[in-house]
Amino acid sequence: MKKLFLLFATVAAMSMSAQAQEIKTGVLEVGDYTNATEFYNGSYFDMAPTNFYVDHFASQMMYLYDTDFAEFAGKQNVKITKIYYKFNDQAVYSDINADVNYCLQLVDANEFQIDADGDKVYFDFGEPAVTGEFYYEAFSAYGEDVEVVIDLTDAPFAVTPGKNLVVTAIFDLTSDCMASSDDAAFYTSGIRNRVMTYSDNYDSFLDYVNSSTYPKCSPTYSGGSTNSDLPVTRIEYTYTEGGTTELRGDVNMSNDVTIADVTALIDYLLSNDASNINLVNANCNQDQEVTIADVTALIDYLLSGAW
Repeated sequence: MKKLFLLFATVAAMSMSAQAQEIKTGVLEVGDYTNATEFYNGSYFDMAPTNFYVDHFASQMMYLYDTDFAEFAGKQNVKITKIYYKFNDQAVYSDINADVNYCLQLVDANEFQIDADGDKVYFDFGEPAVTGEFYYEAFSAYGEDVEVVIDLTDAPFAVTPGKNLVVTAIFDLTSDCMASSDDAAFYTSGIRNRVMTYSDNYDSFLDYVNSSTYPKCSPTYSGGSTNSDLPVTRIEYTYTEGGTTELRGDVNMSNDVTIADVTALIDYLLSNDASNINLVNANCNQDQEVTIADVTALIDYLLSGAW
């Protein structure tokens, strides 16, 4: 027992900042967020990330790493801090008050799956990354652009190179929905087939998730739609420069290589959840796989100071 304590004390003492890099910030737009002029021109029930004409609504939106996030290439430790969507308020009298849940996840797929019945299906998702309330006074904002913000500043979402991002936005109104004569149209990017929406006056999306018809998405199932445009999106993020200064062993993307990276790597191997680690940095022995051998290599590095 004493020897084990001394080993970890030694590892902790030798934890060091390895090739520490300056953290920088960036902004990217999916579509022309700054100068957006196009609204969704189909049914308002198809609108993403939401619509305000029914009591319960949700959208799953897919962003592709190689196209939407192309500027992440060459940047290390990319973490999303905020995501913005924008609509133009033409509501005459209604205020909007809704409970909101946002779930973010990384996936390998670059399109929505189609099941044996020919229906598109939603991605399963875990715990919300952000929960809160969305409120604005529609009358006071009449004729103006209003932003819906996912604020991840307190727990930035790490992006793994090559992985695609799915954002699930779930809104449940806490007061009456807007009158059908009102209008709050989201600006769109013109990018098709990477959004699916849900709307219902009676059951929330989370209720639908627990139903026997989930994960199907089509007009047959509780107001589902598979034809929405990807909304224009503004994404704020932090990163470290790429190139020759990689942070090998910085599994948890803290810009240090410490005993905490050993813990993060073991957690990943037990859970297979890579949402909060950098798999490139986790390949400590550089054999192109992340296995228990990388834990051994990382501990050896912390003890010796050399790879």
